[in-house]
Amino acid sequence: MLELVAAFICLTTLLTYVNYRFIGLPPAIGVMVTALLFSLILQGLSLVGFPGLEERVEGLMNQIDFNDLLMHWMLAFLLFAGALHVNLSDLRSYRWPIGLLATLGVLIATVVIGYLAHWVFALFGWQVPLIYCLLFGALISPTDPIAVLGALRTANAPKPLKTTIVGESLFNDGTAVVVFTVLLGIIQLGETPSMADTAILFAREAIGGVVFGGLIGYATYRMIKSVEQYQVEVMLTLALVIGGSAMCYELHVSAPIAMVVAGLIIGNLGRNLAMNDMTRRYMDGFWELIDDMLNALLFALIGLELLLLPFNWMHLAAGGVLALAVLLSRLLTVAPAIVLLRRWRPVPKGTVRVLTWGGLRGGVSVALALSLPLGEERDLLLSITYIVVLSSILVQGLSIGRVVRKVSAQP
Repeated sequence: MLELVAAFICLTTLLTYVNYRFIGLPPAIGVMVTALLFSLILQGLSLVGFPGLEERVEGLMNQIDFNDLLMHWMLAFLLFAGALHVNLSDLRSYRWPIGLLATLGVLIATVVIGYLAHWVFALFGWQVPLIYCLLFGALISPTDPIAVLGALRTANAPKPLKTTIVGESLFNDGTAVVVFTVLLGIIQLGETPSMADTAILFAREAIGGVVFGGLIGYATYRMIKSVEQYQVEVMLTLALVIGGSAMCYELHVSAPIAMVVAGLIIGNLGRNLAMNDMTRRYMDGFWELIDDMLNALLFALIGLELLLLPFNWMHLAAGGVLALAVLLSRLLTVAPAIVLLRRWRPVPKGTVRVLTWGGLRGGVSVALALSLPLGEERDLLLSITYIVVLSSILVQGLSIGRVVRKVSAQP
């Protein structure tokens, strides 16, 4: 285990340095690009008769349970760090578009993408059952909070747009995981759960995550308020994330949602009422460092996954078509929500365009695809998911800043 951790920390650091020194892309995306180039170089060396290094890296990658690493540990840290800097009053102001997109939007996108995927797979000669296509729709529907936060960090988006995109991405994982779990249960058990069972699952995961996150967040806030020692206060937040995540999985509630709620409490109540200037400075510095390091590691792992996935030109073509289908489904879910919202409050011009283009997919989708049961369908969906995620991060992630600036410049 120590060898594995050391290898990937050193490799990620090297990739981060290469991007910063020679490429100059936004940090997370740049690390992923350098990891992709590294993977392609290893494959090239293998083709010309030097397979040793590629086999060594593949061996290390095979030791990593990407789904467990991201969904059970990294995601909790990244979501908590992201939520620390979200203003709760802003989030409350845009609760309706966020709520619609994070719940109904995920359900609509799941169905739209699922049926489009069924048609595209048949077009390429793959007979994939509809239930697996809907499962693909569920895992690719949620916008990825890590990718979204990383892309918007350098894009000077207006507050309404930024709050809506970030808020949606922080909360839609709960809905997506419930939908994914229900569909996966149908495949594994061979029967459709009742509406009551589905409602109980949603209440336990999503609502339970909100309640539990609120409890541990408020308890930590009270503890922070009772001391004036920044080392202790930072350690309390670290224990909140590590211990809180472990407890979430024991209680079967949504750890991502719990960490978002806890992060909002610490970032608003804790920052304003319980911390002095020195604590705020150290708290921000610590969690920004954690956020940057884990982002770099995650995107490096996404880039290196190329070594493990079977690809051919048909996968690339189908993935490209489905990437467009995902964008279409995003437009179909965003536009009605914004049109409905305009009945009650003014909405900036270009909102639909920015929300559509800013709906990035990322590591969460890859992690969910890796949890699919073994078989031909899993291999196909995993490869397609990877291509869609890469195209989303590289195309949308690198151009969202230009889209935001263009919309902001309009009168």
